[in-house]
Amino acid sequence: MSAPDVSVVIPCYSERRWEQLRAAVASAWAQEPRPERVVVVVDHNPALLARAGRELPGTTVVANESERGASGARNTGVRHTTSRYIALLDDDATARPGWLAGLLAPFADPGVVGTGGAIAPAWERGRPGWFPDEFLWVVGASYRGMPTEQAPVRNVWSESMAVRRDAFLAVGGFRVGFGKVGERARPEDTDLCLRMGEDGGRWVYNPASVIDHSVPAARSTLRFFVARSANEGRGKVELARLNLGRESLGSEQDYARELPRAAARALLDGLRGRGAHRFGQAFALVAGAGAAGVGAGYEWAFGARRRKVLEPAVGTA
Repeated sequence: MSAPDVSVVIPCYSERRWEQLRAAVASAWAQEPRPERVVVVVDHNPALLARAGRELPGTTVVANESERGASGARNTGVRHTTSRYIALLDDDATARPGWLAGLLAPFADPGVVGTGGAIAPAWERGRPGWFPDEFLWVVGASYRGMPTEQAPVRNVWSESMAVRRDAFLAVGGFRVGFGKVGERARPEDTDLCLRMGEDGGRWVYNPASVIDHSVPAARSTLRFFVARSANEGRGKVELARLNLGRESLGSEQDYARELPRAAARALLDGLRGRGAHRFGQAFALVAGAGAAGVGAGYEWAFGARRRKVLEPAVGTA
């Protein structure tokens, strides 16, 4: 695939991540094929916008033209590209060599509308022993149960995603107002994948395409783990409301059925002397599942009162 076929969009919002943003941009430019353009979209932060414009030479730096949040920022970035394919990377992640090529390879099949890659956690202070593989999604990383080789999937994650530009524009892009705003996240990427796949378009996960995603120390705590799990439960209920008539929660139901078995395995491993950390993982599996259930229940009971129509709208470049 020739270089002009792909651009990379990176949203950002905080100067605290400046060094990580620089590393993300450098990793995008270092890819083969080299992207036609790397677009950094600054989410309503004039100081960061000015700094990025000064200190990221050769990179297109623009302000989010939509309301605050990663969804609007990504849509803005797409509007500032012209390439056939658009890859998305987060500002706190770095792409390994081969990342972009791995995302692009499945597009040889004309039925593929989007792709995603594997996400490795880069722990700031080391991974806690109690943290189970099944819940690595809490820190934005690939988790146990995901495919270990290239395979079709329902959805991928926007921190490491590539889309066909025309298919993305056809559905209006990400839903503005539904997604990541600061530290609060909703499954805007799953929502996008469902809408882009509604007429038979397929998504492919390629674990050979890898990024390293930063996990700060504050996200290595049990408090964050439980809170993030609860927010995920809430977000998935919101997703189901927005996608009535689509198969929106089938993957989550399969995952939920596996968690009790994973907790039992961890507990038995602990009892058999295979490490005290396995007791901690058993507890975390139960706590995480319980928190997600509580979050989902809360959203079912009270979320509809706050419901508003959230329309995707990218427009054309």
